Amino acid sequence: MKTGKAEIEKLMAERFGHDTLLSLATTDSDRPSVRIVNSYYENGSFYTVTYALSNKMEQIEKNPEVAVCGEWFTAHGVGENLGHVLAPENAEMMATLRAAFAEWYGNGHTDENDPHTCLLRVRLTDGVLYSNGTRYDVDFADA
Repeated sequence: MKTGKAEIEKLMAERFGHDTLLSLATTDSDRPSVRIVNSYYENGSFYTVTYALSNKMEQIEKNPEVAVCGEWFTAHGVGENLGHVLAPENAEMMATLRAAFAEWYGNGHTDENDPHTCLLRVRLTDGVLYSNGTRYDVDFADA
């Protein structure tokens, strides 16, 4: 079903514009790996705070094509390491993420002073979203 950018963005923001558990799939050669990450959606991308030396980030560095799945939504995207969480260019998004992840972010699991703590962006390319019995095939380049 073809629908407008504003409607898709509204549905995505309502469903994922807060702390959301999202399955993230990567590949290591021909072998897929999937894990659940805390994420936040905004303007066609999911954002996650993670560790640059983790398997997922090493796999994304070799092959940035990823897939995500959560709450009646599946999509493909491109994973991008946006760098250290304290980098000036990440300040605005990190302020948003600290608020979104406030329930657990300061519990000692995340060390922002570690130079390997990074911001992962998954820029969505295409996906399928179900909402109230309607299927939306989404081209995020056009959405």
